Order: sequence, then C-alpha cells, then structure tokens
Amino acid sequence: MDYQGTAKLDRRTKNLVKRLNPADIAFICHPDLDRVTAESLIEAKTEVVINAESFSTGRYPNIGPLILLSAGIHLVDKVGPEIFDTLNEGERITIRDGKIFKNGQFLAEGEVLSLPKAQNSFERAEKSLGKELEKFALNTLSYIQKEKNLLLDGVGLPETRVKFLDRQALVVARGYHYKEDIKILWPYIREVRPVLIGVDGGSDALISEGLKPDIIIGDMDSVSDRALLSGAELIVHAYPNGKAPGLKRLEKMGLKPLIFKTGGTSEDIALLLAYEKGADLIVAVGTHSNLIEFLDKGRGGMASTFLTRLRVGDRLVDAKGVNKLYRARVKTSHILTMLVAALVAMLTVILVSPPVKQFISLIFTKLRLLLGF
Repeated sequence: MDYQGTAKLDRRTKNLVKRLNPADIAFICHPDLDRVTAESLIEAKTEVVINAESFSTGRYPNIGPLILLSAGIHLVDKVGPEIFDTLNEGERITIRDGKIFKNGQFLAEGEVLSLPKAQNSFERAEKSLGKELEKFALNTLSYIQKEKNLLLDGVGLPETRVKFLDRQALVVARGYHYKEDIKILWPYIREVRPVLIGVDGGSDALISEGLKPDIIIGDMDSVSDRALLSGAELIVHAYPNGKAPGLKRLEKMGLKPLIFKTGGTSEDIALLLAYEKGADLIVAVGTHSNLIEFLDKGRGGMASTFLTRLRVGDRLVDAKGVNKLYRARVKTSHILTMLVAALVAMLTVILVSPPVKQFISLIFTKLRLLLGF
C-alpha cells in the first residue's frame, strides 16, 4: 500500500506534533519512542511516522511503538539521520514498502514495523531490563552527593506573588495518563481550590480542562503561547551553570519570568517550590517516579527525584493512576433504585396527605358513576 502526503520533519518530536496535520507524514529522530510522545502523535491524527532512529533499541521495554501500531499508524523504522539532509519540510512524498520517494525519485529506505515485530522487541527488552536497572542505580548513587547540595542546601527560591501558606498545591507534569487524572480530580479542584502549578506542557492540560494555572514552571520548550499568555506566574528553570534555555522565548514575547536556578528536573523543583513556600499538601499528577518512566524521559538516573521526594514526602500525595482507581459509572441498578425510591416517596405523600387522599377518592367516585357501578 502506498502512502502519500506532505513531509513534516523535526528532530524534537514534541515540537513536531504542534504543527502536524492529518495529511502529513511525520519524520522524527527519536530512539526508544516513549508513551507520552506516542499519545501526542495519535492526537495529531497522523497516519504515517518515519523514524530516522530505532523505535526500540532494546535497551528497555518502551511501549510507544506498540501504542502507535495499535492505533493503526504505519511505522517505518531506521531510515537513517541523512533523511533530514535530503528532504525538506513541505515536500510531497510517497511511502511504498518502507521506501521513500519524492517526485518518483528514491530517497531512503527503512524497515516497516509490524505489531508482531514490535511485541517481540518489547518482550526481549523486558528480559534484559536487569542490566539497565543496575546501571541506572549506580548512576543515581554517583550523583546523589552533588545534587544533594544543589537541591537541599543551595536552593534559591524566588519570591512568588502566588501564596502557598495554608493552601494545597496541585502539580501537573506531562506524564503517564496525566490528562485522565486531571479529569478525575475535578471535584477536588473545585472544592479545595489548590494552587495550580503546570510543569511545562502540564499547564496546557490544565487549560484544556477550563482551569487557569497559577504558576508555570520549566524549560518552557513544550508550553503553548496560549498558556504563557494566560496570566500565570512564570518561573524559568535555570541549570546550575546559569543557563536558562526558555528565557529567550519569553523575553521575545515581552514576558518577565522569575528564575529558579537549581539541578534536577522541572517537576522536582515545582514540588520543592510548593513545599518550601508552605503548602499544606502537594498533589502530584503525571510526575515521573519509576525506572521505565525515567528511561522514557532519557534520564540515566533519578538522584534529584529521589532526594526531592525524601524532602517533601510528608506532604506529597501522588495521584498518578487515580483514573484507574476510581471511575464513576452510572449503573442500571442505580437508576432502578432511584425510581423505586421516588415511587415510594410519592406513595408516602399520598397516604399521609388528606387533600391528596380526598382528590384520589373523588376520581374513583367519578369513575364508578361513569361505569355504572
């Protein structure tokens, strides 16, 4: 089967999905495609994804390719990074049996990835995960001492206009099932009205649910302009050397953010900010806390997260997966119970109300007269 469409290319997949249209063919350079990225490609409604790298290197069991294939998306694997030099965005191309053609001219070839192939790769990676775990643990330990000083001893907290004292805080990051978890937490948000903190793209998830983030914190590379202009207080995550990649973007937009210089991830410093500013309780959605999630994020250790959770653990509630824990369903038995209860209530009113009893007696009397009884 041939696939034809407009080529859209980007080495950073999270930037590519922002400009993908259903008729486009997505070209990515993304080894070990993760779950969150796969879900964003599905939301973009693209039908074909071409990877310059390998969808699964076998380093760990990443589920992204399985998610795409299960959604019916055609995948071509390992076409080589040279495709980014030979193909320009916007050009019309044809995909046939893993081969890429432009105006009938052959450009490159990859491997068509099928669901059975992806499943076999996933299962093999599961068996070799022990080696990756050992390497991950050693890397975490080697960085703990350095990141301890950055995260716990030298945190330069900015003075925010948003007040946390005697309030709860909800921290939303772009992690597994974060959108579903926000929906389930709506009653909590409506009743408690916590400080809403969006970590990079997590802020857009809040806005899509009709919520306005109080604070947006992160590198600012996966936040929409709409979120940045929402009126939220903006805090750019700067690294220990002072480099702040997201600062230039905000300055071009005429925005004046606060700077938070520290090590670790943006979601770690969001948790630390809420904790140090006196939040009574911190509810985390979409944050990363296990081996697979960290490998999906491309991190080789979790020293900062380990230390952060040790520090804030007495106030932290991880709401990840709450959508699976509780899903409200209206069952037929519930409806029947309500109907029976309503009928009982009506009968009770009839039996105890003299005017109603007289009215019903009058109706029966007229019926008897009409029928000749």
